[in-house]
Amino acid sequence: MGREVSESCVDSLLTEMVSSYCNSFYANKPDLAARRIEAIGYQVGHQLSERYTMDRPRFGDHLEAIKFICKDFWSELFKKQIDNLKTNHRGTFVLQDNRFRWLTRMSVEPTPESPDASDDPESKASQATSMHLYFPCGIIRGALSNLGIPCAVSADISNLPACSFVVRIKV
Repeated sequence: MGREVSESCVDSLLTEMVSSYCNSFYANKPDLAARRIEAIGYQVGHQLSERYTMDRPRFGDHLEAIKFICKDFWSELFKKQIDNLKTNHRGTFVLQDNRFRWLTRMSVEPTPESPDASDDPESKASQATSMHLYFPCGIIRGALSNLGIPCAVSADISNLPACSFVVRIKV
């Protein structure tokens, strides 16, 4: 029987980690905070992929590994598969999650500096969630790295809670 962690505990941990790195540890250095959060995600993804592929043979190509991430790995983490996978067949993959679990409870509150309701809500949502996406990007990069696929991963928010992860394979 596998070990599981309560979803609310993971949500709280992610929120507190992002808050601590952005507001305390590296309050004036958001780039450094983002790199640290992504590095933690990388370590988590690396270890999880080790656990989830223990009884599997190595993957033959990049597409097989990406499909594993979209189906099996994502199902273990979020109890659902990626909703859509696109590729340009030249080393770029887009993983679309139409209801990314870690963004479903995110809300955007007006800041004291700009309580004006005329501000673009999509821009506010993007700013509020961008730091939270470094961790899952790190998880994906760490998992693929453990599978022998060096890559860069970035996230794009179209509208909450939808999220796309862009994986660029390094050659």
